[in-house]
Amino acid sequence: MHPILKVENLSHRYASSWAIREINFEINDAGVIGLLGSNGAGKSTTMNIICGTLLQTEGNVSINGLSMKDDPIAYKKQIGFLPQQAPVYLDFTVQEYLEYAAQLRLMDKRMIKGAVDEVLEKTSITQMRNRLIKNLSGGFRQRVGIAQAIINKPKVVVLDEPTNGLDPNQIIEARKLIKEIAKDHAVLLSSHVLSEINLLAREIVMIEAGQVIFSDTLDVFNNILQPNTMVARMLNMPDVDELLAIEDVQKVELLPDHRCRIYFQPNDDLAERIIRKSLEKNWRLTSINMESSGMDDVFKQLSSSSTLQ
Repeated sequence: MHPILKVENLSHRYASSWAIREINFEINDAGVIGLLGSNGAGKSTTMNIICGTLLQTEGNVSINGLSMKDDPIAYKKQIGFLPQQAPVYLDFTVQEYLEYAAQLRLMDKRMIKGAVDEVLEKTSITQMRNRLIKNLSGGFRQRVGIAQAIINKPKVVVLDEPTNGLDPNQIIEARKLIKEIAKDHAVLLSSHVLSEINLLAREIVMIEAGQVIFSDTLDVFNNILQPNTMVARMLNMPDVDELLAIEDVQKVELLPDHRCRIYFQPNDDLAERIIRKSLEKNWRLTSINMESSGMDDVFKQLSSSSTLQ
């Protein structure tokens, strides 16, 4: 049985410089696979080759055994792509644009109306179908971009920084949508933000300087990294057991000056829940700040780790 997506010895050179060199990974099931790396690491080159918008110098990419080189049209029918800037036409209505996107993917004309209705509902924008895209907020434009990426029910959906530029509420909604899509599709999610990948992905491929420096599950990845921590200052510091009773809190370390370090499982709203609990219990919370490893530190850890692929 073929992997859903197989990337083999993928290399690409711009003039005399190699942008990526011998990239190898597979996606075997539906779900989110995080493509992680700093800016300029080679993520965009890899994604553009996978999506068929750039011809690689060496190597091969296939979906369910179907090679991009052998049959590019059939291959591209199996993939959906949302670039960092959603490729929407501002003077189209949402429905017009999605119909156009379906035609570009050579969908059977008899199937287009039903496909548009289905993705409008799936992305919760049915009520926007007759609105001009230029009149939509950034969050709704991003939903339209995701809708076009899945309209042909592709095997693989590639999302490049899908929450970039969105406000906090829009980010939460976009994450929910990505999780929903990942139930039926293999989603390759590109980001340089660790927390984004941590919240969504089950597996991670990390690229740095054009090479894969890590490819494994999220659990293995998190065992290599320093734990997620935040530091809170509370004038009426509660007992450690009270903090440990809060869901997702794993460990608490008391610090000088009414402060404590909280170790936790990745969670969108833990800080908000601590704030609410402080108000309820009169802990007099004065500050709460996230601590995280910088990307450079992560790359150093992974580059020196014996678990590298």
